[in-house]
Amino acid sequence: MTGTGGLPISETPPVTTPRDAAREAAERELSKPRYHENDPSLVDRAMRKFFEWVDDLFGAASGATPGGTLGIIVVILLIVLAAGLLWWRLGTPERAAGPAGTLLDERARTAAEYRTAADAHAAAGRWTEAVQDRMRALVQSLEERTLLDPRPGRTADEAAAEAAASLPAHAADLRTAARVFDDVTYGGRTADQAMYVRLRELDLTVERARPALATAAAGAAPAAGPEHPGAAS
Repeated sequence: MTGTGGLPISETPPVTTPRDAAREAAERELSKPRYHENDPSLVDRAMRKFFEWVDDLFGAASGATPGGTLGIIVVILLIVLAAGLLWWRLGTPERAAGPAGTLLDERARTAAEYRTAADAHAAAGRWTEAVQDRMRALVQSLEERTLLDPRPGRTADEAAAEAAASLPAHAADLRTAARVFDDVTYGGRTADQAMYVRLRELDLTVERARPALATAAAGAAPAAGPEHPGAAS
């Protein structure tokens, strides 16, 4: 084929990208982390779905009972019930954002270090942090005395139950301390001075307590004495 003046016209086809390859390239590009930095969290998505469901519910109710007060009351009751179930499932924001209930920090600290940190928090009026570190001091002290085997991931409830085997006289107080730790760490409860004082006293009492197994073994040991095979009966 020739153009004006008899010069040949290039018939090279235009460069095209296959559709599948283009889609795959776009997917790879969009999967990079920088495109998802501002994505909503799981809780945000759940709350958005919940409110969308509420909006649909209101729309359905208004269509089914136009102008009806009873229908609106039923919808409100259903919303309250759904909100309660959602709160029970996700928990408070503090509990939902917290870890799975582990007690000690990943970084190894001694019982003395935990106690120092707890007293510093108490002096500053940070009672929640003071209670947390005092409970950690108590459990770390039991591990240092070999009354508990060092075990990563142990929860406060597990530590209290295991420590009760060698310290049965303090079993109830240990369970109470574990519940307080869980409440202020994962349940959204705010600690106060009275909580910290009780936990501090328990920590000091348990530190001085003799384990029941050692006491029983000492009491069961027979008195040694010389034997007299030739003694008269």
